[in-house]
Amino acid sequence: MTRAMLLCAGYGTRLGPLSDERPKPMLPVCNLPILRYGIALLVGHGVKDIVINLHHRGQIIEQTLGDGSAYGARIRYVYERELLGTGGGLKNALDLLDPDGRDEPFLSLNGKLIFDVDLHELIDTYQSCPDALGVMVVRAIPTPEHGLWGAVDVDTSGPIDRVTNILGPGGYMFGGVHITRPSVVRRLPAGEACMVRQGYLPWLQAGEFVAALQASSSRYFAEHSTPKRYLASNLALLGGAKLRFPPADASGASGASIGDAGALGEAAIVDERAQVHSSATILPPVRIGAGVTIGAGATVGPQAVVAEDAVIEPGATVERAVVWPGAQVAGHHRDCIITPTAVVDASQE
Repeated sequence: MTRAMLLCAGYGTRLGPLSDERPKPMLPVCNLPILRYGIALLVGHGVKDIVINLHHRGQIIEQTLGDGSAYGARIRYVYERELLGTGGGLKNALDLLDPDGRDEPFLSLNGKLIFDVDLHELIDTYQSCPDALGVMVVRAIPTPEHGLWGAVDVDTSGPIDRVTNILGPGGYMFGGVHITRPSVVRRLPAGEACMVRQGYLPWLQAGEFVAALQASSSRYFAEHSTPKRYLASNLALLGGAKLRFPPADASGASGASIGDAGALGEAAIVDERAQVHSSATILPPVRIGAGVTIGAGATVGPQAVVAEDAVIEPGATVERAVVWPGAQVAGHHRDCIITPTAVVDASQE
């Protein structure tokens, strides 16, 4: 299996001004776009032919990632004039996902996620149940979170876990990663369609088979639909959360790589091209990018990510915060995201 699609066409409306500046998959997490994590996961598993669908500010994604060769991948793009949803987006891209009409299965990943899922296990599960329409990666969730996620019912009594219902009272959530084949996607209605609501759910209700793969609760998972969740993801990886295939950090910073287990938990990772005043205080864990200027008497950290070319003015403090490229920071900031044009509160959901 060599092909995958990263779904990246959404608006990210709950992110407020953050998505006005960048599409959600390009929000920097530990100074790398979210999409870089999905690409690294795929390439690490040997899946290098990647399709990305684009809509809101899609040119930023294409201009940043290019043809993917810098990341060991071949990336091609499909623009959507109108949003087509998770299923419609896949159907619209079938010319690239199934160019020779051989109906070979492919992977689909939500581009807003950082999910340390074992794709080899997912592929093996699919190959063990050829009569399944697809295999959905699911995660166990506590009851209080049902309001945040569409719950999935899973029958675990057989050799292969089976999805029995979606958007009901089940004890699992769909993790935004699944494997299917082009002939299944072609069954979706024309135009906008959700792969779950217009696909798997009615097909299940008609008695068809959709398999499930339970992702280990110990593996890293983060989605970034709100400022609070986005900040939490930055801080978790800053604190040493482990990834199976972390993206390479090309910033030139010395020290540990993103996603190394425990590597950043007590570390101050400062790019050698940053300028830090001798009277400034750096409190780990922090990650400071290339070209950053930190002025006299400023305090950065603990738990702060400062991206390239940002300026922390004299006397400013930044704690539990993410500072975007080129932002200028004055005053005292905590539990927020600071961009060149806005300071976004990340203390509330």
